[in-house]
Amino acid sequence: MGYTIAEKIFNSHRIDNPTPTIHVLALDAVFCHEITTPIAINDLIAKGKDRVFDAKKIKAVIDHVTPAKDSKTAEQGKILREWARRHGIQDYFDIGRNGVCHALFPEKGFVRPGYTVIMGDSHTCTHGAFGAFAAGVGSTDLEVAILKGVCAFNSPRTMKINVTGDLPGGVYAKDVILSIIAKIGVNGATNMVIEFTGPVIAALSMESRMTLCNMAVEAGATSGICYPDRTTVDYLWEFIRGDYASPDEAVSDYAKWISDPDARYERVIDLDVSTFEPVVTFDYKPDHVKPVRLMEGTPIDQVYIGSCTNGRIEDLRIAAKVLKGKKISDRVRAIVSPATPKIYQMALDEGIIKIFMDAGFCVTNPTCGACLGMSNGVLAPGEVCASTTNRNFQGRMGAGGMVHLMSPATAAASAIAGAIANSELYRGRN
Repeated sequence: MGYTIAEKIFNSHRIDNPTPTIHVLALDAVFCHEITTPIAINDLIAKGKDRVFDAKKIKAVIDHVTPAKDSKTAEQGKILREWARRHGIQDYFDIGRNGVCHALFPEKGFVRPGYTVIMGDSHTCTHGAFGAFAAGVGSTDLEVAILKGVCAFNSPRTMKINVTGDLPGGVYAKDVILSIIAKIGVNGATNMVIEFTGPVIAALSMESRMTLCNMAVEAGATSGICYPDRTTVDYLWEFIRGDYASPDEAVSDYAKWISDPDARYERVIDLDVSTFEPVVTFDYKPDHVKPVRLMEGTPIDQVYIGSCTNGRIEDLRIAAKVLKGKKISDRVRAIVSPATPKIYQMALDEGIIKIFMDAGFCVTNPTCGACLGMSNGVLAPGEVCASTTNRNFQGRMGAGGMVHLMSPATAAASAIAGAIANSELYRGRN
């Protein structure tokens, strides 16, 4: 019997098997941010264990509320900042050099095929787009990871989603993953790895693969994962070129992290995307999804484009294509947050920031603040946001607010219309 990609990674990193179904894995990277890590830091200090297993394998960023909005968030940043200095963590990114963690860390080349990656953040599954096993963990597991460089996981049961067909124009990775979540439900992949495969996935950019894997957790998955290929290598080449004579050599080597043909899966879903169309969530669960055409005209108060799901340059380019030469509706306010300083600079150089500003958008620094309802775009009770973020539970972006999840194209079109609307990029639009 062959192995899935997740099983291969587990086999190569396992250092202990306390039970047949529990695997203690050595970690290649431990990611940290200022919301969850200070809890672990303070507990380690209280236990007299203020140390790190390997400062080079720990990466830290202040990203969720930046700059600090109050004394509490300032204190959280201070704890992380002083800890990073105390332990010589060189890959620490403070305000001005920071970015949304799940965009910044891949951009820096910190994730490679076959890696094991953890963070005290549920959307760590984003990094599975590189052919890595990446998972969010709680504070206790994060403490152990910081101290010993290991983490325990259940055996990696895998759901394979084979994506085929021709993706229609104006339909994007965000529409695909929302449609998948609608199909399998918010608990459909609980305690499983979702393996995204097929010709449609192979044709996606790394940015789009990260969007898919980012929201695997919204279906209950421990991680999402894609096969490493030439697209992966091209994205990482500036970081790995010293390890390989050529990109082809890297592709050949990384092929060891592709599932075997006879691997065993918990479930296999074949998905033809040829008839897919732009979709949007309704109510307060990510599996409550409808085609945009059935939600057109739904009033909104705010539009938000950004986050670890859709704040990358690809996303900004798509939204700018919709917005160019147009103005947002007088009835809405619109916010865009490029996910990293590099993305912000690229958007400046390409004239994308000007398009957003000319349209009437407020442009903010890289931050997660609006997504989790802490800053830079919090909703008032009764307000509705058309958002490119990843969660829509009640109160996510502010107490009493409603969040409709959608692609950057749909969000941009909705900003212009002042209500949920399909973009002109969707070729199937009536």
